[in-house]
Amino acid sequence: MMTLYSGNSCPYSQRCRIVLYEKGMDFEVIDVDLQNKPEDLSLMNPYNRVPVLVERDLVLYEANIINEYIDERFPHPQLMLPDPVMRARARLFLFTFEQDLFSHVQAIEHGSKSAADKARVAVRDNLTQIAPIFVKQKFMLNDEFSMLDVAIAPLLWRLEHYDIQLPRQAASVLKYAERIFSRPAFIDALTPNEKAMRK
Repeated sequence: MMTLYSGNSCPYSQRCRIVLYEKGMDFEVIDVDLQNKPEDLSLMNPYNRVPVLVERDLVLYEANIINEYIDERFPHPQLMLPDPVMRARARLFLFTFEQDLFSHVQAIEHGSKSAADKARVAVRDNLTQIAPIFVKQKFMLNDEFSMLDVAIAPLLWRLEHYDIQLPRQAASVLKYAERIFSRPAFIDALTPNEKAMRK
């Protein structure tokens, strides 16, 4: 059985929880208090952060690496595309999400007011740029839910919590977010802390 060490308000941990629930498999989630991390976390992950996945002798960290492993190990439903070209494009998107969106989370959560405000604007503008995608299709790559939707979902869930207001031209992003939020696996993966982030 897989064990996921997860922060109960960590967007990266939420990604992994979503994938585990999408797969409908047996797993255990261990909540890690991020203010008081257990000593063994630094033994499992030299960066001393969550998420961490443990399966027998295998220890993995970094959400995207964990999720690709789970997807390959349990291929139904498949969340990474089977075609190598599309899979490479998906990985490029994932990299872009980290650079253009998730890189600002730290400043929003822990930065000065000016740094947080600047980060909010960057997230807002980058989400507005991708809004046209969702006018034409249901999910990020097409009409099938994929790893890209998993990756961006925790940020979309936190928009209100982070005090990020999307402009009217990004309305399609909010409709897209609601499609993700209504998935049973997404709902099951939410922690009480995450549920409290939205009114």
